[in-house]
Amino acid sequence: MNFYIIIPAHNEQSSIGLTLNSLIHQTLPPKRLVVVNDNSTDKTQDIVEAYAEKHSCISLKNNLSSNKHLPGSKIINAFYKGYETLDDNYDVICKFDADLIFPNNYLEQLSNHFKKNDRLGMVSGFCYIEKNNEWVLENLTSKDHIRGALKAYKKNCFLEIGKLRPSMGWDTIDELLAQYYNWEVLTDETLKVKHLKPTGTSYNKASKHLQGEAMYKMRYGFTITFISALKLAYKKNNIALFKDYLVGFFKARKQKIEYLVSKKEGEFIRDLRWKGMLNKLK
Repeated sequence: MNFYIIIPAHNEQSSIGLTLNSLIHQTLPPKRLVVVNDNSTDKTQDIVEAYAEKHSCISLKNNLSSNKHLPGSKIINAFYKGYETLDDNYDVICKFDADLIFPNNYLEQLSNHFKKNDRLGMVSGFCYIEKNNEWVLENLTSKDHIRGALKAYKKNCFLEIGKLRPSMGWDTIDELLAQYYNWEVLTDETLKVKHLKPTGTSYNKASKHLQGEAMYKMRYGFTITFISALKLAYKKNNIALFKDYLVGFFKARKQKIEYLVSKKEGEFIRDLRWKGMLNKLK
């Protein structure tokens, strides 16, 4: 299978070389790999250029945007800058973060999963972070959720869900819409990816409000938002985030911000969320 990989990168000089090194030494190497240097002020560009000189599959796309580390639109807008440089001769399109170290069989194992199941639309491994000199699971979400750092989409699924939404919550919307269009989502616990920078350490107060806004834009409604916000704040061991998420939700509702999904898709998403919560209670 042909894997195309896009890596948005903002000031990642300490990690981007490690990420690229782990990807070029895959047992199934990527066909194309684009790093989008998104307004970096460090040596990210120099490092990527050095790799691109030695490896023909790697290319660099420079992009100018805000220098603030915000989730959502900034990341996906950078992703599209890379996507625009690619042709459509791919079987799998990946959006990876610039601070990951992949096991050398990662892409081959994804390929095996896709080949075994025609309706498999998305698959990934798990992120591990270093604590007390040990690599432990970065347990921020349920194990059946594919983290935004590790997205890999079969081409037809990627196109059918309308690609990626430039908004906070994009990495939840994609999975929900994949299921709406009868695609399956898989996480493989045997694939352990080292995540060098814990998620969200540099996000500011405004970005935390965006999480609640995203729940509104996904048509969760208040009750599901309340439960999801409480659960997420607990997972992150920061109950103050619960208030931030609800503030974002109510701000979005007051301003009547445009939804990211249709009414019919929203009904499906709410039903899916309720089923998931009820199954966990059982």
